[in-house]
Amino acid sequence: MAALGNPEMLTRKIKLWDINAHITCRLCEGYLIDATTVTECLHTFCRSCLVKYLEENNTCPTCRIVIHQSHPLQYIGHDRTMQDIVYKLVPGLQEAEMKKQREFYQKLGMEVPGDIKGELCNMKTPLDLQHNGDLKSEDPANKEAGDEKAEEDNDYHRSDEQVSICLECNSSKLRGLKRKWIRCSAQATVLHLKKFIAKKLNLTSFNELDILCNEEILGKDHTLKFVVVTRWRFKKSPLLLHYRPKMDLL
Repeated sequence: MAALGNPEMLTRKIKLWDINAHITCRLCEGYLIDATTVTECLHTFCRSCLVKYLEENNTCPTCRIVIHQSHPLQYIGHDRTMQDIVYKLVPGLQEAEMKKQREFYQKLGMEVPGDIKGELCNMKTPLDLQHNGDLKSEDPANKEAGDEKAEEDNDYHRSDEQVSICLECNSSKLRGLKRKWIRCSAQATVLHLKKFIAKKLNLTSFNELDILCNEEILGKDHTLKFVVVTRWRFKKSPLLLHYRPKMDLL
């Protein structure tokens, strides 16, 4: 009978060098950090590199397709899948990046945000590993206690870095919020805010809204942390955002 397959072919090893072109940023030529993809062409870059580039350009750095004539930043989005792949393929990259971010905040005398602390904790070696690398047999009682502790630790992002926001309506076609001051996780996105406002105003769809900062429409995938860093960095007051009906609905 013919062999079902060649074991050597099934265990073929691929060198990291061979796939570097697919997991590096064309702008800085380093491995992707906070991978961000252009929705028009699906080319991916480091978020900080792409945002800086789009401050002066409106085309993709790779294929030169026009992303958007006036608001290219609305058409880029965080690519968590790609970032997870990069961290899995490049040994030590995630640990090094988290360490840099932690040192950055400590150097400025600022508290390390909760999301970075969480990443650092997740990367630590589990306590139930023995020195020889074998897993200890898990006591059911300990497992149950651990599950209860995990539920207690689920704080719904309260330990994240927090952002204070003022949501103002700048259209006569919508009413203002009764409570326009809110405080939420810096990892929340503009889409979360749209859904929140739509629910409070009893709108049929959150897609009917635009949210603006400094009179610029924000992309739905932008995190509040990203908005603060790129549009509110040197202001000490709470982040001021305006909402209005989408321009095509006016």
